Amino acid sequence: QVQLVESGGGLVQAGGSLRLSCAASGRTFSTYAMGWFRQAPGKEREFVASIKWSGGFTLYVDYADSVKGRFTISRDNAKNTGHLQMKSLNPEYTAVYYCEAASRTSRVYAVYNYWGQGTQVTVPS
Repeated sequence: QVQLVESGGGLVQAGGSLRLSCAASGRTFSTYAMGWFRQAPGKEREFVASIKWSGGFTLYVDYADSVKGRFTISRDNAKNTGHLQMKSLNPEYTAVYYCEAASRTSRVYAVYNYWGQGTQVTVPS
């Protein structure tokens, strides 16, 4: 089992930045791929970014087209923590952001076995 707890969300003005964190506990976090997804009101959960890590090296990073160049995904396996650095935010990014873990990276949230409770990001228009 892996338990995930997101933090770092909040209210930020357009153009601002936020850094989301995902604290993992339970089984060895470093063996899992980590993904970030978001869900806006009335919409389905959508892929944001994912990262696969092995042997101290990042093997694979993937971003949704809508966040490329604005978001950076990273992880600190020594601290069992993942991060999503977000910059140049706009109202379209308002959503609940979820950290998820799986045996492999994917853009499909159903592939992920574990997820946290989410953290709200609000960018007012």
